[in-house]
Amino acid sequence: MAVSHFTRFVAASGLTNLADGVATVAWAWLASLLTRDPLLVAVVPVALRLPWFVFAIPAGLVADRVDRRRLILGMDALRALAFLAAAAALWAALPLAPAPAKGVSDPGLFALILGAALAVGLAEVFRDNAAQTMLPALVPHDRLERANGRLWSVELAGNALIGPALGAMLIALALPLPFLANAAAYALAIALVARLTGSFRPEPTGPRDWRRELREGFAFLAGAPLLRSLAFITGFWNLLFQMVMIALVLHVQENLGLGAPAYGMILAAGAVGGIAGGLCSEPIIARLGPMRTAQVMLACTAPSFLAIALAPGALTLAVVLAVFEFTGLVWNTVSVSYRQRMIPDRLLGRVNSLYRLLAWGMMPVGLIASGLIVRAAGTVMPREAALAMPFLVAALGAAALGMIGWRALGRGFGKG
Repeated sequence: MAVSHFTRFVAASGLTNLADGVATVAWAWLASLLTRDPLLVAVVPVALRLPWFVFAIPAGLVADRVDRRRLILGMDALRALAFLAAAAALWAALPLAPAPAKGVSDPGLFALILGAALAVGLAEVFRDNAAQTMLPALVPHDRLERANGRLWSVELAGNALIGPALGAMLIALALPLPFLANAAAYALAIALVARLTGSFRPEPTGPRDWRRELREGFAFLAGAPLLRSLAFITGFWNLLFQMVMIALVLHVQENLGLGAPAYGMILAAGAVGGIAGGLCSEPIIARLGPMRTAQVMLACTAPSFLAIALAPGALTLAVVLAVFEFTGLVWNTVSVSYRQRMIPDRLLGRVNSLYRLLAWGMMPVGLIASGLIVRAAGTVMPREAALAMPFLVAALGAAALGMIGWRALGRGFGKG
């Protein structure tokens, strides 16, 4: 029965991540069809990530109070409705006017797309926190590395391998199709999660008081130095990662002269590396240990960002992203398995949300910073060079983070 539950859980996560992968191409590509301003292109993914900063703490409180399965169902339904609304609005707006260098060609459509992205981002905050805190109820704690590795391999297959390529293909057929496909994927995921049975509501430890509950979460995180180090390192890593990935959209189009299908396949190559990282993470961690594994994977970030800037074509860029995603997935397996194992179930939602506030709340900063860097660099250098500047800045930041993180991880795991 438990295996069947885990299989359904993984299948549902695979479907929702397939939709996320389709959206990875669809959101950014649609934004680039409405404006060529790098800062405005970044606003759409900012709308997707901003809820992580605003709602991470409430999401944790809710996850420790309610049935986590029901919370997942509600949030997937909200995302399906948001994508349906975006598809309808886009269909009504066709054909789109040429994208201007400054401003947007259709302010009404741009505003509606931003609203849909905010709704999707909000639902993702609550859904992902509930799913991550629900997993330890489905598998034994001594199998969390294996479960997380396999879960992320399936999620990556949808999110970054199949999804981007499918999204690019659907965009080529008709712009609204990726959004319609996502709504259908969430509907199928709802059907799978609805069939899970069991108790997924944490046992209350006293009268409900959100201030007291929040203080408990802060107190636990404050008393866990390694957990704090992992959160801060992941947060700054995500900031740099978002700088790179949003800059990649215009870099691929203008500097490398590639279209949506090639962009989707480059992201898909990265997913192959990530899937391999998810499948190989358990033996790597067993051989090197959690501390050394985390240190080595973090140290690989800076050269990966630099290589993205220097890659001369699609094939080289695809190989670089594959290596980068491999190291990122192994890092995630170490950090997520550690906190799932060490945080008590009754606190898991709150502490996990505080962790993810630090780890994910930096993403909008990276997105905005990328656009500002390109805009500022464009005043003193050719646009081709300006579009590459976020990669170079991210590489420098990752080098500093790698040195600081190496010492912090050594101290933290050493005490564990």
